[in-house]
Amino acid sequence: MTAAVELRRDAGEDVARVLLRHDGRLNAMSRAMWRQLREVFQAVQGDATLRCVLIEGAGGAFCAGGDISEYPRFRFDAAQLRAFHEDEVWGGLSAMLECDVPIVAAIAGACMGAGVEIVSCCDIRIAAADARFGAPIARLGFPMAPREAALVAGAVGEVVARQMLLEAATFGAAEMAQRGFLSRVVAPEQLSGEALASVRRIAALAPGAARMNKQTLRAWSEQKMASVGADEAPIAIKNVVNQAPVDPYAYADSAEHREGIAAFLAKRPPVF
Repeated sequence: MTAAVELRRDAGEDVARVLLRHDGRLNAMSRAMWRQLREVFQAVQGDATLRCVLIEGAGGAFCAGGDISEYPRFRFDAAQLRAFHEDEVWGGLSAMLECDVPIVAAIAGACMGAGVEIVSCCDIRIAAADARFGAPIARLGFPMAPREAALVAGAVGEVVARQMLLEAATFGAAEMAQRGFLSRVVAPEQLSGEALASVRRIAALAPGAARMNKQTLRAWSEQKMASVGADEAPIAIKNVVNQAPVDPYAYADSAEHREGIAAFLAKRPPVF
């Protein structure tokens, strides 16, 4: 079973493609894939010849969330859980947020949990009309990590974030476009062409200006967060986890956390 974040670039091209691939699991993010995501976008950031990056999922889905089959091996220990979210997941997301190269997302099929977090880091979001969005982790008995929740709420809006996290609500592409999360929605068969056209439009413009625009917008986001309490954040939501009223990973060994994951793996409804 292939599970990888692949960086693809043809010789002589000034654009690159990042492919999320986890065969048989709708590209669910494994721990190794989160680490690869960080490495890939650090490489993109360090390449002065790149003008734009397209990120998409393999096989008709963007990303269905995290690889839950791995969770029993580490999620019930608070120290390991913290390291997973703060080092591996946030390492990947922050590498995307800190990337000055424009990022276009082509979103097909399932975009859940980790998928929503990843596309929240992108500049242009283009979705197929049949794409679905959500973060139904309440069914698994655990919350979204603070920095990740702040990232998602900032991108999808607080109302949608609350519905996703508290109701386990999912949304279609048309509604997410109406909410301002998506740049545009196209027919599924047009997604690849429309996303590539966006990449080409960006790549044809001044690359230095694009990078400077991203730096300016990132600084604006930092100032916006600072106005509501975050202090000297290198990205807008750096200190959210430190402002949480309780240890955000104290739930690691809780009964509902164990039950939610056990029920999912057993393909039965959880009993909370």
